Formats: sequence, structure tokens, C-alpha cells
Amino acid sequence: MKLAFSTLGVPGLPVADVVRLAAAHGYHGVELRAHPEEPVHPGLGSAQRNDVAAEFKAGGVEILGLAGYARVAAPGDDAAVLAEIRELVDLARDLGAPFVRVFPGGGPDQPREEADATAARRLATAAEHAADLGVRILLETHDSHRTGADAIRVLGLVGHRQVGALWDVMHTWLGGEQPSDTYAALSPYLGYVQVKDIASADDTTPLPLGSGVLPLAECVEVLSRNGWDGWLCWEYEKRWYEQAAPLPDLLGPGRDHLARLLNDSA
Repeated sequence: MKLAFSTLGVPGLPVADVVRLAAAHGYHGVELRAHPEEPVHPGLGSAQRNDVAAEFKAGGVEILGLAGYARVAAPGDDAAVLAEIRELVDLARDLGAPFVRVFPGGGPDQPREEADATAARRLATAAEHAADLGVRILLETHDSHRTGADAIRVLGLVGHRQVGALWDVMHTWLGGEQPSDTYAALSPYLGYVQVKDIASADDTTPLPLGSGVLPLAECVEVLSRNGWDGWLCWEYEKRWYEQAAPLPDLLGPGRDHLARLLNDSA
């Protein structure tokens, strides 16, 4: 498996510094948070996009994917959501990133069947453009569709190879789902896996990998046992928790911890 980290852990850090950190600490790739407050976002012009791609290529670091914020199950008009996804997919193509992340984002009072159908309809439409550009759209296990069982209801309706799943191990754990059950649900669709660690279900402040309660060893063991050989991406949510320790100091030990889990599960 290849290792990456998310720029959510180093908010606002210039691209050159992100590449340097990844290379220095032995990460194969980086997941870029695609938001206007970050250096990389859909508002970049073509020259800026070329510069970002060149910076990563020169550093020998891959751009794993773009973490976008489109909410595919949210109530409302399809057009704005589809336009947001299209912009993400276009940016991913220009940067050479294989994946873009979207959220479910179903409303609290929205019937489950309606949320599923809305998400599936939008993803199926967006998949055609993504297929033309060679980019895959990944629905993250998050918010209204927290578990693999939730996500599979949508993905089964879409039925398109350019739409898959992003397994966030925190959300499936918070949803009470066992790693083996998550993998069984998502394996036909799995794009990559986001790893992290937290103190408890009531305190989701990010912690160094291996120092919290999330079943990371079990997740890696399930993936390895089933021969899955994709990406593990450390999503350290520093952007939302100012009190969390700085990520750069944790990148080396975090990489070492994931390497030990991979070795133990081999």
C-alpha cells in the first residue's frame, strides 16, 4: 500500500512546502484540500495549475486526490452541485490527480430513500464527465451516509465505474460498523482509505496515529488479508482543531506507525 497525508493537517501551507514535507518523511502522495482558503482550488488559472503539477512532479510526490466539498445528497437543485463537481473533476484532470472526494450531505429531515436517490442521480450524471477526463469520483463515508452500508445504497444505484467510495475509518467506527463489514460493503468500489486517530467518540480532536481508539490495526489487517493494495491517507484535521499538535512534527512517526501496521499484517 502507498501512504499519503491530507493538507487538511497543514492548512494554507504553500505547495512547495507540502511537497517538501511529503518527500522528507517518505510519503508517496498528498491529498489536496480543494478549498478557496487553500493554495489549490478550482479558481486557479491554467498557468497556476501547471505550476502545481510541475512542483509535485519535480519532488517525486503524487497528487492522490482533491478533497472537495460538494454534497451530493443535499436537498435542492442539481445544477449547482453538478457544476461544483465538474470544476473539481476539471482541476483533478489538469493536476493529474486520479480522484476527487465528495460528501453525501443529506439533510436531517430528508427521507433516506430521497437522499439516496438524489445522490445517485447526481453521481451518475457527473460520472459521464469524469469518465471523459479519466477521473474517479469518490463518495466519502461521512455525515448522512456514515457507514459502508449507507454508502453502498447509493453506489449500488449509480452502477458506474467512475464513481467509487472513500472509506473514512473514523466515521464508519462512529457509525458502529466493524472494519470487516465496511470492507465487504465497499470493496468493489474502494478508491482509497482515510486513516486518523481520536481520543473517543465524544472527543474527535486529532491525535498522533496509534495513540487513540480507532481500530487502525484491524482496518489495515482486513485490507491486507484481502489483497487490497491501494492508498492509506492520513487525514489529520488540524484545520478544525487549533489546539491539536502541529502535523509536520508527527509525519515521521505517523509514517513509521503505518509501516509497522503494514508489516505486521503482511
